[in-house]
Amino acid sequence: MGLISFLKDKFSKKDQKVDKYQAGLTRSRKNFSSKLHNLSERYKTVNQDYFDELEQILIESDVGISFTLKVIEDVLNTSKKEHISNPQMINEILIDKLFVDYAEKGDIQNEIAFRKDGPTVLLVVGVNGVGKTTTIAKLAHRYIKQNMKVLLVAADTFRAGAVEQLKTWAERLHIDIVTGQQGTDPASVAYDGMKKAKAENIDLVIVDTAGRLQTKNNLMLELGKIKRVMAKEIPDAPHEIFLIIDATTGQNGVVQAKAFKEVTDVTGIVITKMDGTSKGGIILAIRDGLGVPVRFIGLGEKLDDLEEFDLDKYLYGLCVEN
Repeated sequence: MGLISFLKDKFSKKDQKVDKYQAGLTRSRKNFSSKLHNLSERYKTVNQDYFDELEQILIESDVGISFTLKVIEDVLNTSKKEHISNPQMINEILIDKLFVDYAEKGDIQNEIAFRKDGPTVLLVVGVNGVGKTTTIAKLAHRYIKQNMKVLLVAADTFRAGAVEQLKTWAERLHIDIVTGQQGTDPASVAYDGMKKAKAENIDLVIVDTAGRLQTKNNLMLELGKIKRVMAKEIPDAPHEIFLIIDATTGQNGVVQAKAFKEVTDVTGIVITKMDGTSKGGIILAIRDGLGVPVRFIGLGEKLDDLEEFDLDKYLYGLCVEN
């Protein structure tokens, strides 16, 4: 049984979360699955032109050029080895390859692994405009619903309005927030957050950081200082570092991810605005380029629209027509 058939069988029953993936990936599916189907309808048997068009579909879906070339070569070699020339079967092989490549990189844990002794600290990084503040709110909402005690720390003291935006979300969610004045040393705000978290038995501390990437050296120094002062109060903090990427930025998002990976130990990616892009392949490009797992994806604007990333649901939403 091919992967597409397996996914159709697996998700044949009504599932609200599968429906959310289907709805959130509608634009990407039209750009990817529909093009694959139309391509296979135009060819009775595959040839080099078929593979060239297949390559173009992947690139236009933001899978990334290097990953696309590698996958197409794998599919071509498999087709030759197994004497397969049927377009539908070639497409099935392609989807199988995309799944296997992601899964073989290991570590596809999504949920935050909470410490048993003391607060768990999540540091959030990403450039301005990617939906960082909203994602922090969605993450806080997710764990509040799991009866976790959550604290926000507004360590982005660089951007005007960043602290106020996070304060607004804290008020809406009815949780505490640690802040400082604009221009305050971010590390001192983070330190105050750690002390409060310990004193008040917080389960999860979410620390916002400045979203500038123009001077990587300064960013590295700033993040390094924040991590050092946090670890003085809470051992091994931060325990998670999530990088927020806007799906609609396409390959620019991959470039941003690589830049942040160079300056800090990113443990997971959160992809925002997946429902707003027609190029859902960015998840595969980031996984291939960085080896870091996508932990959550944003499939809408509501607080509940941040979903734990599920590879099966993602490929089903991307590749299977309703």
